[in-house]
Amino acid sequence: MHRHRELCERAVDPLEIAAGLEAHGVTDRTAARFRHRDVFSLAEEMYARVPRDAEPAPQPVAAGPRAEGGAWAVLALLPGTLCAATVVGLRLTEGRPRLAVAAAGALAVAIGLRAALGRGPLHAPSHHTTGATRAWTCWLLAYALLGDGLLSAGLEGGPDGPWPLATAPVLALALACAPAAWCARLFAVRARRRLTASRGLEEFAASAKPLLLGTFVLFLCSLGALLALCAALLDESADYPGAGTLGALLLLARLLTARGFTHAPAVVLGVAAAAEATALAAVFAGRLPGCSYLATPVDTVVGAWGPGAVPTLVCGAAALSLLIHTTRTLTRASAHALPPGPP
Repeated sequence: MHRHRELCERAVDPLEIAAGLEAHGVTDRTAARFRHRDVFSLAEEMYARVPRDAEPAPQPVAAGPRAEGGAWAVLALLPGTLCAATVVGLRLTEGRPRLAVAAAGALAVAIGLRAALGRGPLHAPSHHTTGATRAWTCWLLAYALLGDGLLSAGLEGGPDGPWPLATAPVLALALACAPAAWCARLFAVRARRRLTASRGLEEFAASAKPLLLGTFVLFLCSLGALLALCAALLDESADYPGAGTLGALLLLARLLTARGFTHAPAVVLGVAAAAEATALAAVFAGRLPGCSYLATPVDTVVGAWGPGAVPTLVCGAAALSLLIHTTRTLTRASAHALPPGPP
């Protein structure tokens, strides 16, 4: 109690103490040394034994996701709506007006995305999101829009002019902001309930893992449906593997960042962006005299599976590594004792 007195004094309930103890490495086995069956029981005694001048009133932030307003649900629709308007504008314009529409649309979608992530279950405090993480995310989305066309043109000796844009996958990813926010809220609410009902750290982890995986699969199904819809409306390729793996990667990175786990998402996003940039650079560097071997690996992959194989392999490997990390991190009680910040 002396070692964790500050934690006990500021806690609003025993759950916060249990989560804090877990974050400091206290396990159920450690609690048994103090003659308690688990960390939750130990936390209840510590909460009861710490003197307080007055019982603190429950704070809105401690109530979990239920304390959030409904504005985030509307804001989650903003990126998709603005992106759809931009795609319509691109289809109706040519020449310089088309470039102006593209620039204005990209800026509007970026602002809409910032507003959507500024509230609700995907909100992360500004100090949790670094400039590097934003830059890697922007690069991955830009590659989804331009990368496959540029890669194909580079391998064919171009580009000699504008290359085609993959608008359907990007539109689907923008529209997927809404199901991503709803799935994140579902996971947060259900995990909080299971934390309240659990009587041990291992018990909570065992119940939280299938909940996390189920929520993840639900988002992928929603993204797949949006990809099919956008591809049908725009008469383009849906690019299920590339856009699906990118959407999975971005969701997992945001779930971790919103809970304060920022290192792994920043590293994984950076590695994925660097891998895609390296593939493009290798193709154009292969044109230099005596350097044709640099483009051979990319040429082989594209020749076997098409240009979409590059982002699929890169984002798929990154999403898989982040999924393994997420199932270890977001199934701990300390990740759900309190929400990441105000809505």
